[in-house]
Amino acid sequence: MNRRRIGAVVALGLTAALALSGCSGGGNDLAKQWQESNEKGYVSGDGTSASFPPSDRTEPVEFSGEIENGDTLSSDELRGKVTVVNFWYAGCAPCRAEAPDLVEAYDEFAGDDVAFLGVNTRDQVAQAQQFSEEFNIEYPSIMDMPGGRSVQRAFAGQVPLNAVPTTLILDREGRVAHRVLGQLAAASQLSTLIKETLAEGETGGGDAAGTPGSTDGQPE
Repeated sequence: MNRRRIGAVVALGLTAALALSGCSGGGNDLAKQWQESNEKGYVSGDGTSASFPPSDRTEPVEFSGEIENGDTLSSDELRGKVTVVNFWYAGCAPCRAEAPDLVEAYDEFAGDDVAFLGVNTRDQVAQAQQFSEEFNIEYPSIMDMPGGRSVQRAFAGQVPLNAVPTTLILDREGRVAHRVLGQLAAASQLSTLIKETLAEGETGGGDAAGTPGSTDGQPE
């Protein structure tokens, strides 16, 4: 009996250790959480930031979808601009917490060659519009409902499905230059990433490696 009890304690300890190890890490853990249908309805990232030098970026991401007012918006309309793409929905607590930072960055770059786009992963139009009014968000969001998720699937090589919030900065060609999994640390973090991506166009391209917060060199 003593041996059985000792074995049970060891087994429980190993199980706990494995559970803790699954709560930390980057994109691989996020993908695993999504596959296991996280009970929260969303996968909360840890704020990990990754930057990809131009030579390591994937092909431009092609997507289109219907925004809140019923119009269709596509990646072709954003090409040539540095574009911030934020995945969110109204009931996601970290999405609400970072909304003022997105608005601050949007206001900072108003008039510059920068576009902002939300990708709403869950809400109905009325919920999305209420959220925008509450936080004074002026940029559009594509309503990328579960079942279709065409925009989320277009970015599937960069972002695990259902990982919100996630913020991507696309270069002028529509390639992912920077990625933040989870809530933005501050508006200044987003501002810095936007400025670095804008500077690439001014210098004829550049290497984003070594960017503060960079964790890897290849999209997952």
